[in-house]
Amino acid sequence: MSDDLNDLKQALQATTPTPEAARKAEHLMLAEKNFERLQETTKPHRHTFRQSDDGHFKGVKKMMSMLSNRMALGTATALACAGLIAVFPEISAQFGDQKHTNPVIDPHATVQSSPETAPNTSTKTDTIIASDMQALELSEAEVDSDHIMPLSRPAASMRSRLLQETRDIRPLELKSNPSGDVFATAPQNPLRVTVEHPVSTFSVDVDTAAYAYIRSALQAGQLPPKEAVRIEEMINYFQYDYTDPDEHPGGDAAFHTDVTVTQTPWNAETQLVRIALQGKMPETDQRPPLNLVFLIDTSGSMDQPDKLPLLIQSFRLMLGQLRATDEIAIVTYAGNAGQVLEPTSAAEKTSILGALARLQAGGSTHGQAGLQLAYRTASQMATAQEVTRIILATDGDFNLGLSDSKQLKDYIAQQRDRGIYLSVLGFGRGNLNDATLQTLAQNGNGQAAYIDTLSEAQKVLNDQLTGALFPIANDVKIQVEFNPAKISEYRLIGYETRALKREDFNNDKVDAGDIGAGHQVTALYEVTPVGSPARLTSPLRYGNRQDTMTPGEIGFVALRYKQPGSTQSQRVETPITQDNIGDDDDLRFAAAIAGFGQLLRDPRYLGNWGWNAAIDLADNARGADQFGYRAAAVTLMRLAQSLNTK
Repeated sequence: MSDDLNDLKQALQATTPTPEAARKAEHLMLAEKNFERLQETTKPHRHTFRQSDDGHFKGVKKMMSMLSNRMALGTATALACAGLIAVFPEISAQFGDQKHTNPVIDPHATVQSSPETAPNTSTKTDTIIASDMQALELSEAEVDSDHIMPLSRPAASMRSRLLQETRDIRPLELKSNPSGDVFATAPQNPLRVTVEHPVSTFSVDVDTAAYAYIRSALQAGQLPPKEAVRIEEMINYFQYDYTDPDEHPGGDAAFHTDVTVTQTPWNAETQLVRIALQGKMPETDQRPPLNLVFLIDTSGSMDQPDKLPLLIQSFRLMLGQLRATDEIAIVTYAGNAGQVLEPTSAAEKTSILGALARLQAGGSTHGQAGLQLAYRTASQMATAQEVTRIILATDGDFNLGLSDSKQLKDYIAQQRDRGIYLSVLGFGRGNLNDATLQTLAQNGNGQAAYIDTLSEAQKVLNDQLTGALFPIANDVKIQVEFNPAKISEYRLIGYETRALKREDFNNDKVDAGDIGAGHQVTALYEVTPVGSPARLTSPLRYGNRQDTMTPGEIGFVALRYKQPGSTQSQRVETPITQDNIGDDDDLRFAAAIAGFGQLLRDPRYLGNWGWNAAIDLADNARGADQFGYRAAAVTLMRLAQSLNTK
């Protein structure tokens, strides 16, 4: 048999070509150059506000943060023991056989097993190990037992203990904050005493990114971080049956305002005040031409299925909604910025799709260069009576290179004042800088959305494209004054990052949110009527006020907005009276989502009202639910309930 094997070996060696050392070295050098080019390691390092994640201790810290408490304790103990033995070798002599020493192993020598040190291979311990570690099993035909280095008694005992501890380790605990995601933070709106603070002022918000992010986190088996929960974006994610401005007397306004008062689901002694805005939807054939610049992040972190590939598919969906009079340009940024598609008619779909298909992820993130090139491109495309907008698509770490957030806001505001708007689409998790994306969208008169599935892309870039791209009202502000004679306390649910000063309402230089064609805005206040036992604060001795001017009013809603291109705002007023008492599926569902958000973020005002009540309220208020979004929300609430109880 050995002769046959030798013959076969010689035959294989004879037929195998001799490697050429020079050619091999040439190929290795070429591979190294290609690797450096794709990774862009030859270019200067980008400037970023984040500290480097390099270093052994940071790596150990990250590893430990991913372990459960029990597993972390076991790992730390093992590392400490190993370190002591390495520093003080004499400690090992305290275990097992005092005569045992570390042998010098000759790889070519046959190691003889000592009866004192070699464990019995048929013991219960090795039987357990063999059954639990089948991937490491070797048959007698594959390994010569004489060449196996035996374990000493201490080593075998330690292996048995580690194996048992491994069995006892619980699954990794769910982390509520995916590493790397950064969010804009603001304290929850406080309870206000009406006699002390009768006025509440805030900017509208039509973003929906928070709800989509929360859904992505929950479907991944994680509770979202509290700072990621923006309740107004959860409520405004859904469509409601509000009155169209054209159906209202004098329907020339950009939007219609409606106010409704109902009982609070989680507190029978308080009331909910809903302020509902419905934007006007112009005829689509009358919309102006559109100039779009896709600013696409192609850095190395985008090389994941839910990032660049999903981004490309999402933009493909959008093309079907554009017209031949619309133009598209594509700018990308990684280590450098570049224009991969010059301004092209939307009718040339083959050219546009080809440019998208050629996109590849790799390199660092030089967002500042990309943003500047995108604005230069948009300026060349912009003409009178047309809408020009940049759509930034990124996984979030948009390194601008600007020294502070004020520079960023000023830069975006200057471009906005020139008529170039900026919207933001976030993709993926683990590197999402939501705080920066919110700043970009808010100051660019644009919308911030989070795309986690192709269905969400369909909703944002297809079904609601007109509202996302064509503004009908700029700098929309809401100011509510409550009547101290009727309302003792109130709190605004959500809009923490959109709060404005009282004097900002009349200042047309203060930027605020925009409303697009057909957009809806919903805001909820929880109010405590005077005399209600639900009041949480004691009344002031000298704080009583008699209502002699407006005895029938609970409060008063004022709005300011500008027509697109105008610098002067218009004021719209709506009183809140007992005539506004009402209830409908839309209001009940919005209240359920508000409860959902508070359960995730801070349930302090909900009392004993919990997950089951929120789920039942939402389930019974789904209404028509044409696309199934409300039914999906109920399923999501059940999932959150399960994760919250673990």
